[in-house]
Amino acid sequence: MEKIKLKDFSKQELEKYIVSLGEPKFRAKQIYKWLYEKISDFDQMTNIPKALRGRLKEECVINTLIIEKRFVSRLDGTRRYLLKLGDGNYIESVLMKYIHGYSICVSSQVGCAMGCKFCASTIGGKRRDLTPGEIIDQIITVERDLGERISNIVMMGVGEPLDNFENVTAFIKNVNDPDGMNIGQRHITLSTCGIVPRIYELADMRLQITLAVSLHEADNEARSRIMPINRKYNIKELMKACGYYAKKTGRRITFEYTLIKGVTDGPAAAEKLAALLRGMLCHVNLIPVNAVEGTGFSPSDSGGVEEFLNRLNARGISATVRREMGSDISAACGQLRASRGT
Repeated sequence: MEKIKLKDFSKQELEKYIVSLGEPKFRAKQIYKWLYEKISDFDQMTNIPKALRGRLKEECVINTLIIEKRFVSRLDGTRRYLLKLGDGNYIESVLMKYIHGYSICVSSQVGCAMGCKFCASTIGGKRRDLTPGEIIDQIITVERDLGERISNIVMMGVGEPLDNFENVTAFIKNVNDPDGMNIGQRHITLSTCGIVPRIYELADMRLQITLAVSLHEADNEARSRIMPINRKYNIKELMKACGYYAKKTGRRITFEYTLIKGVTDGPAAAEKLAALLRGMLCHVNLIPVNAVEGTGFSPSDSGGVEEFLNRLNARGISATVRREMGSDISAACGQLRASRGT
């Protein structure tokens, strides 16, 4: 029988489970707090009766991940992890150090079904969704390895978060809980390629997270060639949903735009992007594409990147170029898992 992953439970769900064992409700809050103290064994729950600890050992599991490989960049200290799940599948997490503290890029699925042509995450397709606890365990596992607190989360690792909507939103609530990891929602960024109905649902939840939309093209025909999701939800539908999200939450949207030499860059592309985003509460994050084997894509040269940036800024569009981190350890999304053939 598969053991229960306790970190999959919300505080209320954990209460129901603990009460079902014949224990008082307050024990659930004690256990919930322990789960986020980076413990590795039920015996470390010192204020929990021994009999209950024994029952939990029999039925439940605390940790779901094993560090299979770890790479540390000599350039900037970025850490790249290949993590093994309990069922033998693999995911990736990347830790980045900034002046304001540590940020972690977490995965939301094993593989990805979205099929974006420039992304290593989608190689081999999607195998399954991650549970809330498996997403949280990426943070806890890396914190334990690092010996430091992580203060910011970006959901830009392997997988499409809005394709795993229920588990991802449950993760956000748990990681935000004062008795959990107590990471503020404004310190969480969720990236999506544009699953429009889910953007509306997310907006109606009125979370204070940052929504990052992987746009990468301002032309429908061109976007459909590199991002199959655009054939289902085109740019007009996507922008309408983004406008709704910004109005409903009052939060600025980040648009991610990958600069692929000869494909998504150039003056005409910059002008089209500026026209599309005019009047939108947003910021553009320009990303020179990672050279992933098999895609045939290469990044724009530095001059082209600078020109693209300047054109956006000159037309009143807030934009910056994403700082490349961990380039010596191939820290980009999906590259480590893909290199292992999983």
